[in-house]
Amino acid sequence: MIPTVLRERLIAGDKLFGTLIVSTSPRWPDVVRGCGLDFVFIDTEHIALDRADLSWMCQTYAALGLPPLVRIPAPDPYTASMVLDGGAAGVIAPYVETVAQVQALRGAVKWRPIKGQRLGQMLNGEPIEPTLQSYLAQRAKELLLIVNIESVPALEALDDILAVPDLDGVLIGPHDLSCSLDVPEQWEHPKFLSACETIFRKARAAKVGAGIHFWGSVDQQVRMLKLGANLLIHSADITLFQKYLRTELETIKKAAGLRSVTGEAGADIKI
Repeated sequence: MIPTVLRERLIAGDKLFGTLIVSTSPRWPDVVRGCGLDFVFIDTEHIALDRADLSWMCQTYAALGLPPLVRIPAPDPYTASMVLDGGAAGVIAPYVETVAQVQALRGAVKWRPIKGQRLGQMLNGEPIEPTLQSYLAQRAKELLLIVNIESVPALEALDDILAVPDLDGVLIGPHDLSCSLDVPEQWEHPKFLSACETIFRKARAAKVGAGIHFWGSVDQQVRMLKLGANLLIHSADITLFQKYLRTELETIKKAAGLRSVTGEAGADIKI
């Protein structure tokens, strides 16, 4: 899939599936491309990735038809430009709470290569020469802009955020959102589920993609789709490795008559 098609399907409401990729191993892309994914999610907010490694990952997954969506460390337009230069198909900006943040990101992602004073004037509503406007409009279709909604202030500003032109999707950060709602990691709590449903419903009404990165049970993830999500980032390579290694080792040890290892491992990894 190419980024243009991913964007069109996201906005149209098609259900799209990805996972978080942490590994920079050159063996990983060939494994991942056979897993039924529509895209890959690469996180530089919580994961230490070298800029060259990140670019290699983006270029490789893009060449395999898995558009790489990269979460940057902060809602910073300069960092957004940097990861796009490295080959990202789209930018996911964390902990966005204001229209001003989305507008700045819009300028960096959708109106490349305009910068500086000219970009500020355009974002403030200055008329754009038709030839340039047509050029920018075409390029805007080739890159995705998605923002994380993961706090009470973001919920309160959601209607205004969704009204910003060129926004392609919103993505719930469940851990941060649940903590902001004072129900940390209580995925079944009515307050958390109600917030998720509100975000999904309002996003789809605005013709904006509605997503969540979730590592809960299969039933919980299916519930998110039923609540209205059409972009699901399932778990992460490191989390899935941890889960299945632990499960299989426990099975082997039990079969061999050894003590169970349940509870000996560290806490599950959440990103």
